[in-house]
Amino acid sequence: MLVAPSMLSCDFGKLEQETIDICEAGADKIHIDVMDGHFVPNLTFGPVVVESINKVSTKPLDIHLMVENNTFFVELFAHLKPEYISFHIEEEKHPHRLLQKIRDYDIKPAIVLNPSTPPESVEYLLDNLDMILLMSVNPGFGGQKFIPSVIEKAKRLKELLLKKGSKAIIEVDGGVNDKNIHDLKDAGVDMVVAGSYVFKNDYKKAIKSLKV
Repeated sequence: MLVAPSMLSCDFGKLEQETIDICEAGADKIHIDVMDGHFVPNLTFGPVVVESINKVSTKPLDIHLMVENNTFFVELFAHLKPEYISFHIEEEKHPHRLLQKIRDYDIKPAIVLNPSTPPESVEYLLDNLDMILLMSVNPGFGGQKFIPSVIEKAKRLKELLLKKGSKAIIEVDGGVNDKNIHDLKDAGVDMVVAGSYVFKNDYKKAIKSLKV
């Protein structure tokens, strides 16, 4: 299991040191939640702050857009060359076009599904994706409780990927901890985002407990 700690849960007063510490603790990616105050009722990282994280990170960035006007934000962050940029299918009218734009920047394109959005909604896009991110909480704030139905949702998505012969990986974000990680692994999940669970515990031990 790959682990991408969410910087939304770190101590922003020590952002540089938190980034260094989380990389040294065994993180595989650094998850960046970009919120615009419109698509979700919260504001988080702008490109200047993410650039500061990127300068000291020894791990690739995984940028999750929770925004309106996805194309604008893709262009805003593309110069940082993250490994992934993901956007919400619920907010995008032209997903094929945007996926190609992300790929044209030599970045892996990904789509995010809210808890109530079925995996079948992206079946027609699977050939164009490198990753599908399943939200296991409603997006907008950290520290929420895991929604158990995402386990069955991940299983359905895995079946779709196998049927299509897609190599896209499955990521889950929200309320992930050592209590549900084995169920997620068994459901076919490849990477998890963990915020509160990692940053409120010993970083190294918490990350290790998720690498099942």
